[in-house]
Amino acid sequence: MQNILITGANGFVSSYLIPLLIDTYNVIATGKGDNRLNIDHTNFEYVNLDFTEEEEVKKVFKKYNPRIIVHAGALSKPDECEQNKELAYETNVKATELLLKQAKETKSFFIFLSTDFIFDGLKGQNSEEDEPGPVNFYGETKLLAETAVKNYEFDWSIVRTVLVYGPPKGGRQNLLTTVANALRNGNEYSVFDDQVRTPTYVEDLALALKNIIDKKATGVFHISGKDVMTPYQMAVATAKYLGLNEKLINKVTADTFAQPARRPAITGFNISKAKRELNYEPISFEEGLKKTFDVNNTE
Repeated sequence: MQNILITGANGFVSSYLIPLLIDTYNVIATGKGDNRLNIDHTNFEYVNLDFTEEEEVKKVFKKYNPRIIVHAGALSKPDECEQNKELAYETNVKATELLLKQAKETKSFFIFLSTDFIFDGLKGQNSEEDEPGPVNFYGETKLLAETAVKNYEFDWSIVRTVLVYGPPKGGRQNLLTTVANALRNGNEYSVFDDQVRTPTYVEDLALALKNIIDKKATGVFHISGKDVMTPYQMAVATAKYLGLNEKLINKVTADTFAQPARRPAITGFNISKAKRELNYEPISFEEGLKKTFDVNNTE
């Protein structure tokens, strides 16, 4: 049974991916700080790892000799990246290079989780071949990390995704649950209506990642939902589904609501390649909304 090393194990996506893998692989789940995953399995081990520290990375690779790497860890909040560029570069670019350096020693299959924010947001429905052009520093760091992955001499895969949502695990919230929590508390919530996305249900993304791992599918893949929506539309749909007061949702635009990091206006993915090569079939946003709140209505 192969060892698979996952970074960002306490994160939202990894919390869904790991349970899909532990019957087939020995999962070495790494994260910064304590284990927040509620998993008890003979094929699961949690390791506290700061992947920006080369010596720590070396020790983990030497001990576990992983044959597959899923690099899901990142500094992923665009505003935080914009305000602390040195940390963002170290976490998103230099750390990826450190992991690739060690993966080269073990000739591991390297899978990198990336983002729609590598695109400029001028056209949307981007395909894997479209020219990137990030409009914020977060997107820049992810694109630089992608370049490092593409220069890796062994097998690699880059998985780009868009605005992931679903039932929270380990306290990790997302747009839908954040909106629901605000409205339940009678609080107003401001959300953009001039940004267009293809929101991704977290279990769809996790299944796609497992498929890439199992098939050893290499190259770049766009994994997202198929519904084209603004975050405002997502928020209103959440309020309506839960019977909450949608009047508390404030529609804002980039011109009326300033943020440190500029966001690309129109992204969303063309997922034809994933459908063709991975048999990827995402659920509708309507179904994802139901799953998000029917699984656990309390978080």
